Amino acid sequence: MKTLNKEMFFIVNNKDALLGMSKPINKSYVMKKIWQKDDLATNILVNNFTVGKDLDFDERLAKYDVKGSMAHCKMLAETGIISQEESGQMLYVLNTILDKIEDGSFEIDKEAEDIHSQIEAILIEELGDTGKKIHTARSRNDQVLLDIKLYLLDEIREITALTDEFFQILIKLADQHKNVLLPGYTHLQIAMPSSFGLWFGAYAEALLDDVEMLFSTKNIINKNPLGSAAGYGSSFPINRESTTYNLGFQSMNYNSVYAQMTRGKSEKLLSMAMATLAGTLAKFAYDVCLYLNQNFDFISFPKEFTTGSSIMPHKKNPDIFELVRARCNRIQALPNELILLTNNLPSGYHRDVQLTKEILFPAIDSLKECLEIVSYTLPNIQVKDGILEDEKYKYLFSVEKINQEVKNGSSFRDAYVKVGQEIENNEFEFEPGDLDYTHQGSLGNLCLDKIEYQFNKLKNKLLG
Repeated sequence: MKTLNKEMFFIVNNKDALLGMSKPINKSYVMKKIWQKDDLATNILVNNFTVGKDLDFDERLAKYDVKGSMAHCKMLAETGIISQEESGQMLYVLNTILDKIEDGSFEIDKEAEDIHSQIEAILIEELGDTGKKIHTARSRNDQVLLDIKLYLLDEIREITALTDEFFQILIKLADQHKNVLLPGYTHLQIAMPSSFGLWFGAYAEALLDDVEMLFSTKNIINKNPLGSAAGYGSSFPINRESTTYNLGFQSMNYNSVYAQMTRGKSEKLLSMAMATLAGTLAKFAYDVCLYLNQNFDFISFPKEFTTGSSIMPHKKNPDIFELVRARCNRIQALPNELILLTNNLPSGYHRDVQLTKEILFPAIDSLKECLEIVSYTLPNIQVKDGILEDEKYKYLFSVEKINQEVKNGSSFRDAYVKVGQEIENNEFEFEPGDLDYTHQGSLGNLCLDKIEYQFNKLKNKLLG
């Protein structure tokens, strides 16, 4: 990659160039931006503060910025704003940049303000005056809007694929262990019989709702903002339907002011969907930690999936699931953080929304890592059989005995009083035998096929 054109990025050591500053700054480095006029320069301290961590996150956006520029370039030629020859030259350079991004050889120049500036600078370096035309009829505002939307749509697909992997494992384990009984709890008190099939299946269906949240979020984000420019459109006769089609959006944000208002809103919506999914993961991780505890002893994992203690040689700590729980609890705070960042802003663009990247992007990584490690670990779970044979679980069947009395002609309330008195007098006896659960979603009818059908239908729409 060539060094960026000095016309685009240069260092000035002349104190006289620091216009607008009340005090001269000795030996201060300043960098010119593409949006500055020739006689203005920005102090490096101001530059570092305003750019923040953008360059770190812009690597994720690089390919989307190039694809957006390609669609914009084609549209400019289609509408006669630039010539087909100029469009072809720019598309050639943009394709070269995209190839470098995809093969990993592209690097963001540390002197660049952002990825948008760098790509424009490369076009100017390669094509001169022709390259300067790429920014016709657009703003960095709609560029970054576009890049983030395209990035988030891809991340939704990745999160969906990882969720699908976790889902399929849960469905398989639910079917495999559907007849292995497990105590159910309310208030963390022994309540009624459950099963590993019911437990695994519950989390599978929870993921169905989580994916539905992702699906709704995708539908809202999947609208083209490009062409809104700085938020008020352009006097050039651009064709937004062209860029919508070429970028693969299902529709567009029609109103240019609203297109700008989606910055922050898209991030909040995805954060809410992520928080919902993270809530499912955190609850599952908590169950795993609880069930691994020796006082429960319902499940175990091979030693390579647990960690030891520095002084207690008997320990097998569920660190993987504790960290999943902790990470996912942090992710559940995302919506609140993004709401607080954006909720007091009027319409139009504001620099505040730049911070949405450093809030959301690392959280996306963390959620994907949690899904990956759970899907890697969970197939190695070992469930215990015969758990309910322990004497302490005999009252799990109190409701079963009441139901038996009702089937034999008693009213429910009389049966409840009778069985309750037996428990008080330590006279309760019940042989469970085969539990008679047949309704949808019960021990004997997990409806796994229906849950799987609904999940796959949504998943295919998300990944399509």
